Amino acid sequence: MNKIRTFWEDTAKVWLHEMRDMFKDEGALLFVILLPLSYPLLYSWIYNNEVVREVPVAVVDNSHSQTSREFVRHVDASSDVRVAAICNNLEEASRLVGQQEVYGIILLPEDFDRQLGRMEQAHVSVYCNMGLMLTYKAIFQTCTAVAADMNAHIQIALSGNYTNRDDQITASPINVADVPIFNNTGGYGNFILPGVLVLIIQQVMLLGIGITYGTSYEKRRFGRLTDMYERRFGLARIMVGRTMGFLVLFLLIATWVLLAVPRLFHFVQLLHAYDFALFVLPYLLACIFFSITFSFFVRQRENVMLLVVFTSVPFLFMSGVSWPKSNIPEMWQWFSCLFPSTYGIQGFIKLNTLGGVFGDITSEVRALWMQAAVYGVLATLVTRWQVRRKEENNN
Repeated sequence: MNKIRTFWEDTAKVWLHEMRDMFKDEGALLFVILLPLSYPLLYSWIYNNEVVREVPVAVVDNSHSQTSREFVRHVDASSDVRVAAICNNLEEASRLVGQQEVYGIILLPEDFDRQLGRMEQAHVSVYCNMGLMLTYKAIFQTCTAVAADMNAHIQIALSGNYTNRDDQITASPINVADVPIFNNTGGYGNFILPGVLVLIIQQVMLLGIGITYGTSYEKRRFGRLTDMYERRFGLARIMVGRTMGFLVLFLLIATWVLLAVPRLFHFVQLLHAYDFALFVLPYLLACIFFSITFSFFVRQRENVMLLVVFTSVPFLFMSGVSWPKSNIPEMWQWFSCLFPSTYGIQGFIKLNTLGGVFGDITSEVRALWMQAAVYGVLATLVTRWQVRRKEENNN
């Protein structure tokens, strides 16, 4: 009993030492506490509107006909697009796009009405700023919807029908019912935010643990673990203390980031508390051991910030949330298996957005437990190297 009590007392000391080092370091405190508290709020607030409205466009109407004016009027009446300028030519409209006063151009050719009168196919050219996905989507879909509506009216006028039902069948022989599932708003926030929030947790761990251990390298603080390391099961005491300290801290952070923030901004949230607990435990353990292993390459505290900022976007792309995983080269798919965020993002989206249960993410959870085991061994070797390196320096 004395040995067991001593083991857990030493474990608690390591726990307190790790937390004290982190909370005494202003940089680590900034990234571990303030960043996960504020950054998800800022990101969610930016995408809280989900879709863009009243996107300004410029119109070049070379037809000057009743039909072209009707087309422009219907576009301006939509909720997504606003006609901000009527230009005389395409060059004038292009200058407005370059000045970012408008985000697209609608060009109606001179023979627009004449071709319709001859029962020929007329054309409308739509130029969109492809640098902004949401504005491009709003402009293009609005013009497509207006063209489809006008096409239906032209078909009805030429059909010679006698009843409203005949007009409906003429305008829409095949009726398509658009029923959005899961992301029922069709917005960008519900699409991208769950994956980003999961990635934030991994990056926060890399920053916090990397900065803390980078400072320990610079100030040679690993020597305080030497006495404990020389005891029986000393390395186990150190690893359990480190793991439990980080696990409790980041479990609170994960609850805030993954549960509280989406609820505050009314994003889609379909997961159950029991499934969340079974998912978040292996993900946090994998991230903790991955971060400790990653700290082996950190010799100065500033280096970790450059590495984490550089890797954030590639991690998000390789997870398959913003780009189809089937279209990612096989080499990068295998490379993405090294990072907990890959399986964490896929698993959380299945639970939170797609309404799945724990049985639907068994492959992701199995991969996270495997990562936790592999990185746990590597983290133990890194910890052993840190302590023995201090002993060698003292000798």
